[in-house]
Amino acid sequence: MPLTSPHLPAHTHRPPATGPARARRRRTASALLASAVGVCLVAASAPAEPLGIGDPLFPHLGNPGYDVQAYDIALTYAGANDRPLDAVTTIDAHVTADLDRINLDFAHGTVRSVEVDGEPAAFTGAGEDLVITPDDDLDRGESVRVTVRHTSDPRPGEREGGWVRTADGLAMANQADAAHLVFPGNDHPSDKAMFTFRVTVPDGYTAVANGLPTAVDRTRTTTTWTYRTRNPMATELAQVSIGRSTVLHRTGPHDLPLRDVVPTEQRTALEPWLAKTPAQIAWMEERVGRYPFATYGLLLAEASTGFALETQTLSLFERDLFTDPALPAWYVESIMVHELAHQWFGDSVTPRTWSDLWLNEGHATWYEALYAEERGGRSLEARMRAAYESSDGWRAAGGPPAAPEPPDPGRKISIFRPGVYGGAALVLYALRQEIGRAAFDRLEREWVSRHRDGNASTADFVALASEVAGRDLTGFLHPWLYDAETPPMPGHPDWRSADTTPGPDTRELPHGHLPGPHGHLPGPHGHLPGPHGHRPDPGGE
Repeated sequence: MPLTSPHLPAHTHRPPATGPARARRRRTASALLASAVGVCLVAASAPAEPLGIGDPLFPHLGNPGYDVQAYDIALTYAGANDRPLDAVTTIDAHVTADLDRINLDFAHGTVRSVEVDGEPAAFTGAGEDLVITPDDDLDRGESVRVTVRHTSDPRPGEREGGWVRTADGLAMANQADAAHLVFPGNDHPSDKAMFTFRVTVPDGYTAVANGLPTAVDRTRTTTTWTYRTRNPMATELAQVSIGRSTVLHRTGPHDLPLRDVVPTEQRTALEPWLAKTPAQIAWMEERVGRYPFATYGLLLAEASTGFALETQTLSLFERDLFTDPALPAWYVESIMVHELAHQWFGDSVTPRTWSDLWLNEGHATWYEALYAEERGGRSLEARMRAAYESSDGWRAAGGPPAAPEPPDPGRKISIFRPGVYGGAALVLYALRQEIGRAAFDRLEREWVSRHRDGNASTADFVALASEVAGRDLTGFLHPWLYDAETPPMPGHPDWRSADTTPGPDTRELPHGHLPGPHGHLPGPHGHLPGPHGHRPDPGGE
């Protein structure tokens, strides 16, 4: 049945049951015979409804009662990026509460059938949820396998996110809550899982996904590429590239395998940029420790997205970022470092809720700024002072760094405001001023080490900062993170946040492109693309 939000059918479908009875307690259900197609309709005890785990910014995102352990996502691409892909998503999960239904986040596709542990199950749509009613209730402590046969539609829907159509194929941009526009799942960063992707494409196309390749199976007319992650991943970080692409291989520090996905015709022109990645990884490792994953690379898409994105082990960039002659080298490299830094901050250590987004973007902006100072001569202090001057305006427009306002109606990506980029990096600068550089550097290393492959919150960061500093920093950090006005900057009593009007905001420019505090460099439409609209200040002097 079509499952295209928000117009979802209210009835429940069950395919004819087949196979042996399951070894669980049976649930009695009323059934009606559907005259035309012989489908059973199950009378549920209550109407299906969208659930959620109560995220402060996305209350209906994610689902209670289970913990996903692994996704296996099979996609078949027919050679046209304006047609739905055939897909099968298999989810292995641990049941954490007694359930008579399973809610998955899914929209913008057609569900053809659902099985629970190999048995056909009833399903219906509710909001942006796929609500599944298995024959048997699920008991806490059990393991369950859910298989959904569906389509994955790359055509634009009623809201942004999901598939990105490129000049020759597809890529993904699932942040913040758009993975369920591509595949069903528990689409909240707090439920990380292992992923396997099996992507079948026609001859002449290459498919690349998160993780490492494990198989390439060819037939007379198609190739199936299989990739698996070696570390758990949040759904919003999933990436699949399909196109007439070339994969370039090189080696990073500690023999780390690197692969970049580029349009074949531009591989020679782009190679000098891609060759910079090993040194950038070494630069980050000097500051925060060993790279946390089994591979890394850049996906350069021929598409106009307006942002770059830290999809795990394969960061997404617009190709034009590397071919625009107006952009200085230090600037382009600092953007590469921004997305690279996210592999530690946001990908390996993932926020517990979307209100903790500042931990991602603040840290990525911080290391981007440090790199720009070291390699581009762009003063960190000048950049932080400019951010301080705008900070009160950012807080007024979008909330303080750790308590961002909910997204604008119909624009869920609008949580990516200046306050969680420059405003959050300013918090880190203030903390370094307060506790000293040596303690701050220890904190950064300990943060990514202690929470590797897991989730962490703002409270976790405050607690660890206090532990490393040897004193309670709650009274210092909470005003920086939660107050409507920016606190005084340690060591800079003369700094003033004089801007009391809203600063640049993602609601004001296409895709949230944000100019820097001192203006911006020329680029497409007069502004610079960035990660969800943010790019570092190219001025700052």
